Amino acid sequence: MEQKLVSIYADLHIHIGKTSKGAPVKISGSRNLTFANIAKEAAERKGIGLIGIIDCHSPGVQQDIMACLEEGTMRELDEGGIAYRSTTILLGSEIEIREAGMGPAHLLVFFPYLEQMVDFSGWMSKHMKNIHLSSQRIYVSAHALQEEVYARGGMMIPAHIFTPHRSIYGSCSPRMADVLDLDRIAAVELGLSSDSQMAGWISELDRYPLLSNSDAHSLGKIGREYNELLLSAPSYSEFERALSGQDGRSIVANYGLDPRLGKYHRSFCSTCGTTASGDEPMLERCPSCGSKQIVRGVLDRILSIADRPMMQVPKHRPPYFNQVPLDFIPGLGPAKLDRLLEHFGTEMNILHRVPEEELARVVGPELAGWIAAARSGRLSLQSGGGGIYGKVGQ
Repeated sequence: MEQKLVSIYADLHIHIGKTSKGAPVKISGSRNLTFANIAKEAAERKGIGLIGIIDCHSPGVQQDIMACLEEGTMRELDEGGIAYRSTTILLGSEIEIREAGMGPAHLLVFFPYLEQMVDFSGWMSKHMKNIHLSSQRIYVSAHALQEEVYARGGMMIPAHIFTPHRSIYGSCSPRMADVLDLDRIAAVELGLSSDSQMAGWISELDRYPLLSNSDAHSLGKIGREYNELLLSAPSYSEFERALSGQDGRSIVANYGLDPRLGKYHRSFCSTCGTTASGDEPMLERCPSCGSKQIVRGVLDRILSIADRPMMQVPKHRPPYFNQVPLDFIPGLGPAKLDRLLEHFGTEMNILHRVPEEELARVVGPELAGWIAAARSGRLSLQSGGGGIYGKVGQ
């Protein structure tokens, strides 16, 4: 019998701030960003059916997962992943590599089952200074890391590949092939200051599925970027099939910040505050004051390493929609957002499904108009840079 496929929203890069016992995991993460709270936020407020929690290598986090399973609030799926209500959690880890003569880069790895993650953590603990914390450097080669991941039935996804800090293209190398075995990469993650069009400058990316995830450090940031997947149900095996396009499973679309809203879209001069504009990359020296104190931007970096004279977007690549998160919309504070959620259930409903006139009945026509303009890409934007988000206007 042919399985019915349904549309499921997925955010596959969410950090844990602390364990349930208060032990730190992601130092910059919020205290309430625990394994159980993330599952609850995704299922009940965000409306996201598949989430990747990427600090599951930490022994304290693993204890929290086991407690949730023993309490019966969650269950491990035969198809891989941990189910909480209608949401499934993929067990992941973010790891920092640093090859000789290169800068650092972050990689995401995922495993179907907790047993595999625990075994992987045991191996990593021999090659890492602090297995309890997030995004730690591993002291083995990138190829050796890939070997260990795939030998255990996992997958690897390079994280936020263009950001200026700790990414494959942004701080490590102009080519992924210089660092990784290209046959042991399941997909790549774009990051907040880029989109799939911008990836079209680099030919070695043509073969890979692209993902757009939140890299959330707080509960509110979950789902600021996400993906729409066509699956029979949310699970590890179904996600794997979607990445490879098997049996009708697929990535339907990526939803993310317009790159201009990202903190590192264009290069920024920290001396005089100039942000780059136009087609010429600003990489070494500020054209306004001559300073070399440049925070390199994503677009500027891509233009400097592009191996094509023009962008070429493969026909198989799904559409990328510029999605302005609800917390970026002027006038939509916590009280009004809670009112919308009370009426319409989840943020995904508000962003995708509720007609403008119904939104207007709850928060008024002006704010409903802002939300509708965000959906259709009619908002004017000011580019971000130097660690400062871009701004939304009309």
